[in-house]
Amino acid sequence: MRTGVRLGIDVGKARIGIARSDPHGMLATPVETVTRDAAGTSDLARIVAIAQELDACEAVVGLPLNLRGAATPSTDDASGFAERLAVRLAPLGIAVRLVDERLSTVSAQGQLRQAGKKTKQSRAIIDQAAAVVILQHALDIERASGAAPGRAAEPEPEPQIRRADTETDVVQGEDTQ
Repeated sequence: MRTGVRLGIDVGKARIGIARSDPHGMLATPVETVTRDAAGTSDLARIVAIAQELDACEAVVGLPLNLRGAATPSTDDASGFAERLAVRLAPLGIAVRLVDERLSTVSAQGQLRQAGKKTKQSRAIIDQAAAVVILQHALDIERASGAAPGRAAEPEPEPQIRRADTETDVVQGEDTQ
């Protein structure tokens, strides 16, 4: 089992739940809920700040597949988010992984109900609880298999602006006139 603090991330349309592991990768605990930013700047910035504060070595993003294991629009959203996060965390040496999160929110809701929390009371923490479920699942997979869970989220390459070779065109244009 690798050592180091890992973050668990549950990406939702309105909120993002964040959890963390202990340095030995044994136990996941809730951290906070971050409001999702449509522009994708403040939410990513906050997650990067949390990763730095906790000296995280990895971020595990839940990949919401349907019950048959097929991709959904939420899967695409989470994958895109993970890729954008990977771009931000790569300079810090923090890897991002995608892990199957089927039924994590349902599991988190059940655990909160068992703890006596009503739905209205748990809305503020349900995303954190789902992030805990995702991260704990990833930690358990790694402990059982000895390999990193899920798959690596590759940073989306930054769009590169190709500069037109205008100088050549101008020179060539002048030569031909």
